Amino acid sequence: MAAKTNALRIIEQAGIGFEVREYSLSMDEFTAERVAELVGMPADQVFKTLVAVGERNGPCFAVIPANTELDLKALASAHGERKIRLASLKEVLPLTGYQRGAVTAIGAKKPFPVYLDEIAELFEEIAVSAGTTGAQVVLPTTAYVSLTNATIAAIGR
Repeated sequence: MAAKTNALRIIEQAGIGFEVREYSLSMDEFTAERVAELVGMPADQVFKTLVAVGERNGPCFAVIPANTELDLKALASAHGERKIRLASLKEVLPLTGYQRGAVTAIGAKKPFPVYLDEIAELFEEIAVSAGTTGAQVVLPTTAYVSLTNATIAAIGR
C-alpha cells in the first residue's frame, strides 16, 4: 500500500471508509485519463485537482473529471472573479505542498476554496489523488464534499 499521506490520515481520522488504488506511470505518460484506466475506473469518475489563481480572491482548487477540460470562465464565476488562470507548475508546490500528479484538496498546505464539478453528484464514490504520485483514493462523494467544504459547480466541459 502507498505510504500514509496527509490526505489519507485526514480521511482515516474522519472515520471515512476508503480504498487506495495504486498505479505505476512515468511523468512523460502521465494523463488523468491514463490514471483512470490504470486504477480501473471510468474517466468521468476519476477526478483531477487543478490549482487556479484569481485576481481578487486568490487561489482555489478546481476538481474535474479526468476526461474533461476546465472551463475557466465558469470557475471564475464560481470563485467570484472576472479573470482566473491556472497556476504554473512552479506555483503548485509552494501553494499546495503537493507535486504535479499528486495534488489533492484534502490536506493541502492551505485550505483554499474547492470547486467540484457537478458530475460528481452522479456517483456514490469518486477517486482523487491520495496526495502522492501513483495512488488514488476512492471515497464517498459526500465525504469528499464534506472534508473539503467543496462547492458543487458546472466547471468542466
